[in-house]
Amino acid sequence: MVLSAQDMIDFMSESLNIEEQIDPDTELFSTGILDSVAMMNMITFVEEKARIDIHPADVTLENFDTINRIVALIKSQS
Repeated sequence: MVLSAQDMIDFMSESLNIEEQIDPDTELFSTGILDSVAMMNMITFVEEKARIDIHPADVTLENFDTINRIVALIKSQS
């Protein structure tokens, strides 16, 4: 299953209680919207819903700082 950007925005709003306005290009980690605990929850969500395994080497700002980057990573591993 490929997750959409909206699926991840909904997860962040509902499950991680993120109140900031987020779009697919909003920087998540470098702006402090997500901390390391929230990032781990996001990774778990992505792995479960997309049915992929994210390797520790792939957990970088390059891959996870925006929702669009996360979607690209999912597509590359699906």
